[in-house]
Amino acid sequence: MSPHVLILGGTTEARLLAAELSARPGVRVTTSLAGRVARPGAQAGDVRIGGFGGAEGLAGWLREQRVDAVVDATHPFADRITANAALAATATGLPLVVLRRPGWQPVPGDRWHTVASLSAAAAALPGLGRRVLLTTGRLGLAAFAHLTDLHFVVRSVEPPEPPMPPDLDVVLARGPFTLADERALLREHRVDVLVTKDSGSEATSAKLTAARELGLPVVVVRRPPLPPGVTAVTDVADVPERLGLTPPPPSS
Repeated sequence: MSPHVLILGGTTEARLLAAELSARPGVRVTTSLAGRVARPGAQAGDVRIGGFGGAEGLAGWLREQRVDAVVDATHPFADRITANAALAATATGLPLVVLRRPGWQPVPGDRWHTVASLSAAAAALPGLGRRVLLTTGRLGLAAFAHLTDLHFVVRSVEPPEPPMPPDLDVVLARGPFTLADERALLREHRVDVLVTKDSGSEATSAKLTAARELGLPVVVVRRPPLPPGVTAVTDVADVPERLGLTPPPPSS
């Protein structure tokens, strides 16, 4: 029988993995997207949009669709989805592979302030600066809504959702962003502190370089821990081996 792999997606790594697995003869790939972005990028294989209804709903879907393996390739901060995937894989007896890009590491010249949550990031801001660039996504602004004395610049793909800080400029843009882009953004808005999540993506790391060049403090929100007993691979190329899939035949 052809193996059926469910990819919990929404990241560049998920798209790359879907293309890699779909190119293997006999492998069926379904990528599940949460539906938070109105125009997601093209995906190889089948695509489904929307949630499953928690771990129990996901387990039921896995059984109904005769899925043979699950790959969680969601954003490193999608901890609820990761927890549900782990529970559903245990309930169904299916193998689970978590694919996570490596996190960022500070280099000489960085002025990082590492915190555990968005709330902790908000608490750190009053002592670091007054003009804040938030690149933490459009759904987490409530943690900063009470900071009425600070000016915020929020960059996101789609308009953010309230509650939001009252003094706010919204920059709608889709990455990746070049170093020149990030320098221009920081200077144009006179940003004096950056807040970001440790997403680890090379496509979004230029802002860290730009902040370093300008000597700006950066508040970095640590990734949530993986569920107990769950480990991650960091490279798309490692996933097929973990799934026990045979290598594709050599191209002629």
